[in-house]
Parts: sequence; C-alpha cells; structure tokens
Amino acid sequence: MPQYQQQASWRLEGGGQIIDLDTAIKDGILGGGGGGGGGGLPAGKDGTLGATAEKLDLKKMIEELDSAAAEDVPSVFICPISLEPMVDPVTLCTGQTYERANILKWFSLGHLTCPTTMQELWDDAVTPNRTLHQLINAWFSQRYLLLKKRSEDVQGRAAELVQSLKKVKGQARVQALKDLQKIVVGHPSVKKTVADSGGVSLLSSLLGPFTSHAVGSEVIAILVNLCLDSDAKTSLMQPARISLVVDMLNEGTIDTKINCTRFIEMLMEEKSFRWEVVSSLSLLVALLRLVKDKRHPNGMAAGLSLLKAICSHEQVRSLIVSVGAVPQLVELLPSLSPECSEPALHILDDLSTTPEGLSALKDCPQSIPNAVRLLMRVSEACTQYALSILWAVCKLAPDECASLAVEAGLAAKLLLVIQSGCSPELKQRAAELLKLCSLNYTTTLFISKCKLTRTIQ
Repeated sequence: MPQYQQQASWRLEGGGQIIDLDTAIKDGILGGGGGGGGGGLPAGKDGTLGATAEKLDLKKMIEELDSAAAEDVPSVFICPISLEPMVDPVTLCTGQTYERANILKWFSLGHLTCPTTMQELWDDAVTPNRTLHQLINAWFSQRYLLLKKRSEDVQGRAAELVQSLKKVKGQARVQALKDLQKIVVGHPSVKKTVADSGGVSLLSSLLGPFTSHAVGSEVIAILVNLCLDSDAKTSLMQPARISLVVDMLNEGTIDTKINCTRFIEMLMEEKSFRWEVVSSLSLLVALLRLVKDKRHPNGMAAGLSLLKAICSHEQVRSLIVSVGAVPQLVELLPSLSPECSEPALHILDDLSTTPEGLSALKDCPQSIPNAVRLLMRVSEACTQYALSILWAVCKLAPDECASLAVEAGLAAKLLLVIQSGCSPELKQRAAELLKLCSLNYTTTLFISKCKLTRTIQ
C-alpha cells in the first residue's frame, strides 16, 4: 500500500456525502494501510473529489505513469485479473471489484464464478464502482500533474544550461555540461528541448582540435543520448572532430571510451558516412585495446560492436588485419561471454574474406581449435561464423589444416551440426567440410575420428 498524508474531507461527485481518508480506509474503499508520505488526493475548489481528474484522460495518465508510479499504486486500484490499474472498475455480487473489460471476458469464456474467490455467482450483473473510480482518477491525476510540472521545470533548466554554454568557459563549462548530461539521461523528454534550443549545433561547435578532453568527453556523453538528424551527423564527421574522439578513445576513462564507440557507431548509421572516417590506425588500435581489457565487460562489448560495424566496410578489413586483430581476437575467443562471442566470430569471418586475414587465421595456432570449440555451443549464428572460418582455412591448406581440425574434434562436431535443427544451408556446408576433412584418412580411421562405430556409419 502506498503512503498518504491525511487531508481535509472531499465531496463525492453526484452526491452530498463527505468522505475523508480514514473513512475510505475504514469502509474498505482503499483497504487497510499506513499513513504519512506520498501526498494526499487533490480536490477541486469546492472540495469535490476528482474535479481535476475529470479533465484528464485516466487511461493516458496510467500509461504515462506506468514506470514512474508502478511500485506506488494502491493494491485496491489493481484489477485481480490483469494486475493492471483499473480504468472502469465494476463490482460483482460477491463484493469483488474488477476492470469491466476483464470480468466480461471472463464471463464470455463460460465462467460463472468470481475469479478471486471462485465462489459461484447468483447474479452475473456488474455494478460500476463510482467511488473507487473517482479515487483512482484523483490519485493518478495528482501524480500526473506533479510529473508534468517537474518535466516542465526540468525542460526549463535544460534550456538555461544550453544558453549558459554560450557564455561560460573553463571549469564552469565542464560543470554545466555535466549537469546537462544528467538531465538528458534522467529525463528523455528533455531531448527535444535541447534540440529546439539549438543545443545540438552548440554542442557540436564545442568539439574541435583545441577542445580539452574534459569538455569533449562530456559533450560526447550528451550527444550519444540525443536524436541527431542527418545534418548534425554530417557536421560531426569533420576530421578534426573525429580526431578528438579517437584521442579520447585512446586516453579517456572507460565510460568515455564506451561513449566514443557509441558515438562513432551512431555516425556510421548515416547514409552519407564515408569509410575513410574509420580508416585510422589509431582508432583500430584503441578499439583492440578496449576489447582486450577484461576488467570492463561493457567496454569489450562496445568495442566489438563498433569493430563489427567497421568490418562491414570491405575497404578497411586489410587495415584491421595489419594491426594484429586476427591473433588477438582468436586468443580472446575461449574467454568471451556468449554475447561477445558472436560479434568476435563475425569479425573474424569478415576478415577471412581478405587474403591477409585468411593467411593470419591459418598462421595462428589457436584459430582451428578455438573455432571448433565454439561449434554448437553458443548459438546458430556462432556456429555459422565458426564453420565459415574453418571452411575457408581448411580449403586454403587442406593437407595441413584439415588434419589439425579433425584432431581438434571437428568431425564429431560436424556430425552434430548435420543432425541438428540448423538451417539446410548450414548442414550442407558442414557436410562439404566433413567430406574435405575425410580425404586424408582411410574410412576406418576417419570413422574412429568421428567417434562412431561401423554400424552407426
């Protein structure tokens, strides 16, 4: 039960009865509960309960307050069937109250009992519970109006901070950016206010070759939480701004690094994005360093996500291979979480499409055993990428790599793929790879490598 502060009495609409909170509790309208805190129910100028509520749409208020007031809603306002706040409460002959639509659906299914007590009904009529309806309306109205007022106050504060950024400098500017970032993250409705007050272009102008990392990191933290239009993203792709972001990706805190990866990935969604923007050795080295930092799983995930997006541009793949991405990612595979294994394998699969990447995979001692280990272990997507990598490597050097793969247990894993519920294309690839691997073995020896008997064969 939520907490209330007792107020003066209210007059129910449609009658002259005066009701106070104690009476409501005593009569079972609100059920038993404690007092104090949370504010009372609002009244009109004449003390009529729900005078303000009638002007507002109850369903809309409930939807907008869904997350803000979910834990605070009195249990007596909740429909026992849907466990959602009631908009149109009706009472049965047993005294139990339900949302009208829910109880009528219950009846339409052929039930002639009370859902809560399972007591047989001697009368299936439903009576509108107007008192409870007014209390629900008043309760949600008070919180809706309070939330709206707070939202207006926050939007005003955000607009003030945007204007102040035009004047303040140094530490005062950093503090103003921190305050704005907290508001943007905590109040999504503020995003439009920031955009309407020229905040996006102002924030963009703060990024440049002479911007300090203290200012730059706060600006990026705000921008990644805003909805940027095409013009804003194009402006942010300027080399000087990207250079600053890359520097912060190399030297910033873990939060700054994660925000920088999100920022670049956000720019890559723009149609006018050019692959040259991410063709920076410094950027790729910083990403690999972030991916290898096992102290920060969120950083690893963010780094892999951006690296995967960059790999979608074929022109950059050779550059990614040149900074040692293949052996570093292969080494990480056994320790990665399921969420990180998939993008890591996706990256390696993309890199295997280049001669340099395929050669690096072949030369890395752990490529084959680590890829075999992930077959049929994480997801079908992981199996697909791992199988694609193994196929490419074994086809490149069948005499050398196919034997290594079979010794690592590939044959048995391929049979699992063929017998599984994977896609037909994946099963076909597994069968082709199994045939390739069997070429260097006698039938008897290969069957033993598959851990099968002749009968099963």
